[in-house]
Amino acid sequence: MSTPFPSAQEKMLSRDDIPSVIAPLRSTRRIVFTNGCFDILHAGHADLWARARQLGDFLIVGVNSSDSVRRLKGPTRPLNPTEQRMYVLASLACVDAVIPFDEDTPYELIQAVQPHVLVKGGDWAIENIVGRDIVEASGGSVHSLKLLPGYSTTGLIQKILRTCSAEAK
Repeated sequence: MSTPFPSAQEKMLSRDDIPSVIAPLRSTRRIVFTNGCFDILHAGHADLWARARQLGDFLIVGVNSSDSVRRLKGPTRPLNPTEQRMYVLASLACVDAVIPFDEDTPYELIQAVQPHVLVKGGDWAIENIVGRDIVEASGGSVHSLKLLPGYSTTGLIQKILRTCSAEAK
């Protein structure tokens, strides 16, 4: 049975795909961009992506590479390698494309994508959102969306460790 929806593999792009795949969409679709490590997915992430997608027609998620995550979060992270994190994200209906980046911030990727809308979670003040200058300079909008309370990847990892530790006793 065929499906009209692209496969996860088709939604996993590289920076080299931006001119041929993403750039042509700018004139017909409102492109939304968000980014993060997304090491272990949880309901807080899903809520953010769904609300980000509602701000436009095409949601691109920039994903920190494994090397980038290690520099930002330490030597024990990520728990899942880049390709696996990208595949899971690309499997979600609200995500239209996933692109990795190796830098510590997505600034260069945002510059290449030129989204109409830039979104981060509410733990980011708008004035601190990387790439804000790029998006606003082209007339786009930047949003810091309120997070669902009680969801955090670091908190989830700590809970798993506590549970495993308690079970081992």
